[in-house]
Amino acid sequence: MKTLLITGIAGDIAQGIATLVKEIYPDWRILGMDIHLRHGGGSFVDQFYLAPRADHPDYLSFLFNLVKSERVDICIPMSEAELTLLAQFDPQQRPDLIWILANSKAIKIGSDKLETAQFLTEIGVPGPWSLDVNELSEHTPFPCIFKPRRSAGSKAIFICEGPDEVKFLRQRYVDGLLQELLLPFDQEVTCALFRSQKTGEIAVLQLLRALTGGFTGWAEVIDHAEILAQAHKIAEALDLNGSINLQLRLTEMGPRIFEINPRFSSTVLIRHRMGFQDVVWSIQDALGEKYHVFQPPTGLRGVRSHDARILKTNGQGAE
Repeated sequence: MKTLLITGIAGDIAQGIATLVKEIYPDWRILGMDIHLRHGGGSFVDQFYLAPRADHPDYLSFLFNLVKSERVDICIPMSEAELTLLAQFDPQQRPDLIWILANSKAIKIGSDKLETAQFLTEIGVPGPWSLDVNELSEHTPFPCIFKPRRSAGSKAIFICEGPDEVKFLRQRYVDGLLQELLLPFDQEVTCALFRSQKTGEIAVLQLLRALTGGFTGWAEVIDHAEILAQAHKIAEALDLNGSINLQLRLTEMGPRIFEINPRFSSTVLIRHRMGFQDVVWSIQDALGEKYHVFQPPTGLRGVRSHDARILKTNGQGAE
């Protein structure tokens, strides 16, 4: 039996990972931690811990002490704030356990949307034009997208019709990014990209998706040759270890990647059910276990469903 720690357990991605790990490794002890109590994350794990924020000076000591006291074997950090912090450490400076996270280069580039755009240009992968919000000028094309450079998910993303809207938004989001508005809206693709740290084997899952409340509510497996080629090029250029997520739109000019998320994505449970089990492969790869990479067939569809749980009075789990 092993002990697994999943951070950010309040989030849907972490809860999805806890669900699928329990299915594959039912005898494992699963711990979860997060920065507040108003969530159902405790019902997905055997034990929940209230933790400081990743930017708090006590975060690392809390995390490393928890790893030591609970004899954690494997840790999956979930939030980009935690990933960015942990990526700064040489592995020798972390506790002696298995960390399931992408390599430092992937985290550094993927955590900054402007750096992502520059990286794609450098390796010859076409993407939308992107510039720092402070570079707004009379030559900036409109309409365009305004988004924070270092946010996660679909938060605080706006379509701006003119410079006045940009000027208003940058007062609130100082570290912002302007980006080309990619159309059509109904051709958005989320792409899971896995690369083995042991063998270099690459697996790609392309999902044409529809968003519901900022999350993937419906997804269909597609097979686009240019997307596959771009994904392989990115994996090699990043010297990728582990699993990340590419966000793109299929435009009249072809696929245009607008984000690289250096973590597991919100489709993690949907694609696991489809057979693309990149969380499990990442764990098995790190443990030195044998596994077989499966490619779901084109046309296979998945949807997000909802559930409800009643918590105990202490908020830790379900009755």
